[in-house]
Amino acid sequence: MRILAIDAGNSRIKWGVHDDGSWAVQGWVPTERAERLARAWAAIGAPDRVIAANVAGERVARRIAASARGFTLRVRFVKGAARQCGVNSSYDTPAQLGADRWAALIGARHFHRGACVVVNAGTTMTVDALAADGVFLGGMIVPGMELMRGALARNTSGLRRRGAGCFAFFPARTADAIESGAINALAGAVERMQRFMREAGQQEPRTILSGGAATIIAPQLTGPLEVVDNLVLEGLVRIALEAK
Repeated sequence: MRILAIDAGNSRIKWGVHDDGSWAVQGWVPTERAERLARAWAAIGAPDRVIAANVAGERVARRIAASARGFTLRVRFVKGAARQCGVNSSYDTPAQLGADRWAALIGARHFHRGACVVVNAGTTMTVDALAADGVFLGGMIVPGMELMRGALARNTSGLRRRGAGCFAFFPARTADAIESGAINALAGAVERMQRFMREAGQQEPRTILSGGAATIIAPQLTGPLEVVDNLVLEGLVRIALEAK
């Protein structure tokens, strides 16, 4: 089955065509330029299904739907559910869970059947706990790298960014202190969730890490770790295949 999967986030709309067990082509456009999707998809050939996770609002949803009309297919927009693809939600109102988080949980379940911390590090970073039996226990949302840097630049007079910083255990320059602080804050959120899962009686969780900042955070994490490109797209494919 040929599936066009779409992950519409705050900064980018990532997409890929999954065909016969692998990705045939992948790409992205800036979310604010969603109208470019139709041109990007003009040469990919008609898919059998189109499925999307959209957290970028109704305007972007309309753009995605309009861009897919050339395939004479309706886009299936995923929402959080009580159960799907082997994952059961403990969210108070399952439908209120972001579609990207739900798809990422399903993608993580496909890659690892044990307990895991599912992390998507983009504009924001989500850190979600998935038990070994497939129960989504809950999770947290924290500002991503750029939001942290931007907040310091906007709201302080003495911490304006002056050049790029580097990670250091003991930063001795302001730029390095900002960079190291952001990375440590993100890694700390992941490690706290790992600890919470162990204290709740889960086996040592594997961290499944995805998103634009994954390669920055990964070296600072401890414990079993797997970096997965486009985890949301992977989950969307599993959802589409389950509906066969």
